[in-house]
Amino acid sequence: MLKKQYLKGKPVCKVTFTLPKEAAEGSQEVKLLGDFNDWSWENGAPMKVVKKDYQAVLELETGRSYQFRYMMDGGRWENDHQADAYVPNEFGGDNSVLILDATPAPEKKATTTKKAAAPVKTAAKSSAKKPAAPKKAAAPKAAPASDDLKKIEGIGPKIETLFNQAGITTFDGLANAKKKTLTDLLAAAGPRFKMHDPTTWTQQAKLAAKGEWDKLAKLQDELKGGKKK
Repeated sequence: MLKKQYLKGKPVCKVTFTLPKEAAEGSQEVKLLGDFNDWSWENGAPMKVVKKDYQAVLELETGRSYQFRYMMDGGRWENDHQADAYVPNEFGGDNSVLILDATPAPEKKATTTKKAAAPVKTAAKSSAKKPAAPKKAAAPKAAPASDDLKKIEGIGPKIETLFNQAGITTFDGLANAKKKTLTDLLAAAGPRFKMHDPTTWTQQAKLAAKGEWDKLAKLQDELKGGKKK
């Protein structure tokens, strides 16, 4: 999992890389390797145990992307299953991709509206009839609750936002979506999304919609980045 904190006043982002402890399967040492340290185990960023996860924090230049992976005990690799994207590597697998925008979207500030000034009272009485009180508008229907689509392996924050904007906000909605609909959405969003394979996402979503979390966990053990190993 990736957490980004863009620093004010300089083109740098503080990125927290997180790998679930169970993904390391009892490894003695876990390091973060990537473009930022020449993929070197010796220069790799050590990942420390924080509660139930391994974490490493780096400050990286914005306006570019970085390929990376997690390495255990100098031999076994693991991807970040909520990376911004994935690209094939020369060894027949995939590298995780971190994308840092040059100019992050500014946070919207809450606006306050000034109270209208009270009307000035006049001594003269108005002979006009009081207008009829307007009828109360019907209360808008509550929007359907949304689900955390990032629980589906292969879907990260970027893809979740993309699907939400297309009206896919729940596990049930994703479960009933056609594969072509999902691939068309990914393709239309650009090359960084087009490379993803949504083949198993509806299957995972059906289990999540039914609350069958044990079955979902068993299925995800057979996946890598949302795809069959």
